[in-house]
Formats: sequence, C-alpha cells, structure tokens
Amino acid sequence: MGTLAGKRIVAGICGGIAVYKAASVVSKLVQAGADVRVIMTRAACEFIAPMTFETLSHHRVLTDLWDEPLAHVELAYSADLFVLMPATYNIIGKLAHGIADDLLTTTLAATRAPVLVIPAMESQMYSNPILQENKKKLTELGYRFLEPEKGRLASGREGIGRFPSEEKILTAIEEILTEHALLKGHRVLVTAGPTREMLDPMRCITNKSSGKMGYALAEQARNFGADSVHLISGPTQLEPPAGVEYVRVESAEEMKNAVLERFAQFDLILMAAAVADWRPKKVFSQKLKKSGARELALVLEKTPDILAELGRRKKKSQILVGFAAETEKLLEHAREKLKEKNLDIVVVNDITAPGAGPEVETNIVTLLYRDGKSETLPCLPKHEVAKEILRRVAQLL
Repeated sequence: MGTLAGKRIVAGICGGIAVYKAASVVSKLVQAGADVRVIMTRAACEFIAPMTFETLSHHRVLTDLWDEPLAHVELAYSADLFVLMPATYNIIGKLAHGIADDLLTTTLAATRAPVLVIPAMESQMYSNPILQENKKKLTELGYRFLEPEKGRLASGREGIGRFPSEEKILTAIEEILTEHALLKGHRVLVTAGPTREMLDPMRCITNKSSGKMGYALAEQARNFGADSVHLISGPTQLEPPAGVEYVRVESAEEMKNAVLERFAQFDLILMAAAVADWRPKKVFSQKLKKSGARELALVLEKTPDILAELGRRKKKSQILVGFAAETEKLLEHAREKLKEKNLDIVVVNDITAPGAGPEVETNIVTLLYRDGKSETLPCLPKHEVAKEILRRVAQLL
C-alpha cells in the first residue's frame, strides 16, 4: 500500500448503516500513510458521532458548509481522491443532477480529483431504474463505482447492496491513485469512428466502425490523468466523453487536416479511426438517378494515408499507436504496418472473430511492439481493452 503514502484522500461519509465499516476503511488508509480528511453528511451523524472519524483521521471532521466557508474549495483543490462511502441512493441522485446543497456535494462540485463511489443500500433501491440511470450517467462523466456485494443486508434479507469488503475498497483506491497518475504530464490525441466519402449529397462509401474503441481510449486517457485529451471522430452515434476536447469530421481528407493541424502538440497519438481507403474520384453535386440504367460504374481513388504521414513526421518524444482490423494473416499484416508506418505499437484484431467485431461491446486484440514482442489480450469489454492498452503505452512514455 505504498502508493497511499502522502496522498490526500477526502472521505465523504453518507447516512447508511454501513458507516461503521467506513470507519475501519479510514483507519486503514491512515495506517498506510494517507492524509485523510472526512466530510460527514447530516444523516451520517445520526449513525455515528464525528468524534469517531476525528480520532481515526487525526483531523477535525467537517459537517456543515458554514463551519469553514472556504473548506470546500481547499479540499476540492488539494484532494488526490474522493471516496464516497457508503454512497446512498440520495447522494448518487444529487451528484447525477448537479445538486450541491451541503458541504459534501458542494466540495464534489468543485473538485477535479477522481471520485470513487461505493454504494450500499437495499436491493430494491440499488436495482431501481432511476439509480441505475444515475449511475450510468456518472460513470460516463468519469466517476468510478465499486459494485456492492451480495449477502445479508440491514433488513435481514439476502441480495445485492452489501458494502464491499475492506480489501476490495483498499485495492480499488490504490488502483485509481496509480492509474490517475499514469498519463500525468502528457497530452493525448485519439482518432475514432469511420469516415464518409461522398458520392453525391445522399450516398457515400463508409464502413461499419462504431467508434466505441476510440471513444473508450479517450475516456480512459482522461481517467489516467492526461493533461489534455483531444478526440477527432468521424460520424458515430456516441456522445463524446466529458472533459475531452472533441472535433467532428466526415471524410478522410477532413480527418487528415484535423490530425496534422494538431499532431505536433501531442506526445501520445492513438489512431483508432477506421479511415476509408478509397473514395469516389468524381463527386456528383446532385443525387444520382437510376434513369433506366441497369448498372453504374464507379472510379475510386485512394484516400490520403494519414498514419503513414504521421510516421514520417513523428519525433523521438512521440509515441504513435496504430490499429489494424484484419480478416486474415493478422500478425503478418500487422507487422508490415508496424514497420512501414513507423509505429511504436500496432493493435490488431480479427474482425470476423466472435466478440471482436466493430459493432460489439467487446474486443480481442494483439499488441505488437517495435522490438518484436507481441501480447494477446483475452476477450474484454472495450473500455477494459482501452485500459490495458494505455497501461502498456504508459510504460513506453
């Protein structure tokens, strides 16, 4: 637990019966060398006295916004991590809807530190669609959730909603603190989604890329503490991650211009977009009509090779990661791409494999490195694949 030494952790204690377990977590954090500051809600004070947390943390417990009018600002700026435990139905709802009506929610509104939310409540409350929607919204905004466990609840019933074990909480805290610093000091550029190469005002050449992999990379780069994350995306149905600079493009030419304009400003570039290789040589200004014709011949020309151009411009201080979606000879084609385009890593996947297509939620990838090393990851959700890629890239940085 050496990663906790010297870290300032703000423990937001909410009103639930599991509050006594939160006291034990605070004690362990202090023993590991963390500087723990505690904020208790009014409801939490009904379950346990502030004196308990003052004794464990060796700091005055704050309970009211007016006790120290600027305390929320100081804690918001100085915190390395916020931990909400036990996170109640009420606090999750407040966070999701931007309500800041007490010291804890006001401090959370002001912070840019990562927030770990640890729910504990009755099963019916946890499975309530409103709570699940709020949880989804907060997750998309970058809040981290540690799922509750199944077991005996305060009501005596069995079900999901039990406060997680102390060991799981401490492990999650360590992982977040470690990951939040992985890309600190670095600027990250990500491309995502397909491009559209127009034939006429209605028709185009495109591909099945959903953009999910690229968007996951941008989101995780933000979570890993990157100083700046820019996402250049072709047309998708996805919402850009919060806290990420977003640029929307349509064609390969537009993506090339957007990338080259920004490339020199970044030290990590992840080219996950599925850029069209071909475009119609002639673009018609009006919609093409059948006009009795039985066939239509199109002449296609190559689109600009953005990745190859970046490889030529790349400086020693920059890491360039390419992606290869293949259907055959995966490693052979990926190695060619790695060498020809001067990449540091190429991430290749077989789009015909179950669980690895462009429109599914999971992926199975192999990472090839410049030194010849290769590593295949198991089938994982795309946000987990993004984490694993960035963990390895961070080692190169």
